[in-house]
Amino acid sequence: MKTLEHQTLLYDEDCPLCQVYTSAFIKIGMLDNNGRKTFNHTSTDAHKFIDLNRASNEIALIDTQNNTVIYGIDSLLKIIGYRFPLVQYIGQLKPIKFLLKKLYSFISFNRKVIMPSASSLNPDSQCVPSFNTPYRIAYIIITVLTTMFTLDAFSKNLSAVSHSSLIREGSIAIGQLLFQSIIMIQLNTKIILNYLGNLMTVSLIGSLLLMPLLALNQIFNISETLNLCWFGITVLILFLEHFRRVKLLALPTYLSYTWVLYRLLILAILLIINL
Repeated sequence: MKTLEHQTLLYDEDCPLCQVYTSAFIKIGMLDNNGRKTFNHTSTDAHKFIDLNRASNEIALIDTQNNTVIYGIDSLLKIIGYRFPLVQYIGQLKPIKFLLKKLYSFISFNRKVIMPSASSLNPDSQCVPSFNTPYRIAYIIITVLTTMFTLDAFSKNLSAVSHSSLIREGSIAIGQLLFQSIIMIQLNTKIILNYLGNLMTVSLIGSLLLMPLLALNQIFNISETLNLCWFGITVLILFLEHFRRVKLLALPTYLSYTWVLYRLLILAILLIINL
């Protein structure tokens, strides 16, 4: 089992995903015991050869013997490729590497809306990625599509809101974004897009919670009562998560209640249509 020595990853201590995979590299022996260090605890000397702005966006791998640094997907390919050379070979192929870089950037630039933290409000002392509008919009679009397909499939198990369609569910999701954006119209675009990213992460969590029961509905004849109870519990979890995120972002608490208000208005409209 080969261990890549004299290499140190600078990771975001407020990013659970970063914590998990950097810790895993050490536990399985891909890096030695000094193979990771939090971004905020780098030495002043190291700042001379590290691009701190780039390291906030792409995880940095420092060669502690030569004081050289590589970033992002190159760091991960070097670590994994040292143990599995075939992975590094495939990852270095131009089309593959292009896709890997895009995927890495997509996750990295959106990691604070996927898993926010209070410390992300202090960019001067924390490993906070640069704000990237195209990647944020791409994230919102992908989560809208995921929510749209999941709710369309799940609503077919609820007679009270029958006659679902992808267009209807997509319109409801987009309407939620517009409704909340209007409520926040006095704030700047960056704050609104950060909030909308978090809002759609909450919706994505809802989709993930509905998927197990959605799968079981394909196998068993599950009662509508159980489907409704599961959906109600999911909505409660989402409200609490939305409330938590609004608080972390230091935004007005009423955003959680306008989120509920919109959903109640949509539910009322759907019930009236089905009468």
